[in-house]
Amino acid sequence: MSTIQPTEAASSTAIAVRTCAVILEGRQVCLIHRDRPDGDQYSLPGGLVHADEEVPAALARELKEELDLDLSALPGQPELRWVQDQITSRPGSDAPFRRLHLIHVLHVPPHIRQTLADTEQDADDHARIVWTDLDQAARLHLYPAAGEALSALATHDSPVLLPPITDRTYSWR
Repeated sequence: MSTIQPTEAASSTAIAVRTCAVILEGRQVCLIHRDRPDGDQYSLPGGLVHADEEVPAALARELKEELDLDLSALPGQPELRWVQDQITSRPGSDAPFRRLHLIHVLHVPPHIRQTLADTEQDADDHARIVWTDLDQAARLHLYPAAGEALSALATHDSPVLLPPITDRTYSWR
């Protein structure tokens, strides 16, 4: 009986996993807004999962670090909704940029929204935290590129696996 050996590239390449959340209060969504030379960029709050972390713990840590959001204080917990693969080139690098995005949906009540930070707490640029209408957010330059999924959020018709992020579908700002 033969066994299948991983290719050299597959055995030496780890894919970074980023966990993030579509945080909703009614039809408003929480985004991190950055002014970039090539235009505005909006990100879903979240970050990389450490090697020794489970995804729920990483999401809780990232939301606490960025927004001062304590997930244990919420009536409901985040729901993993979408997975999106990213393989892009990135300005200043010849190596492909690879990430696997795990996108959760989380509802917060108005009183919790009011306690969240106005700026990203763990970034040097202190990017602004903005709340925008879900339909408008779906049309913004988002990271990850989940606009199509946001558009379908109200109907629950969106697929679990989103189209990949590639150089043809996404440009860095």
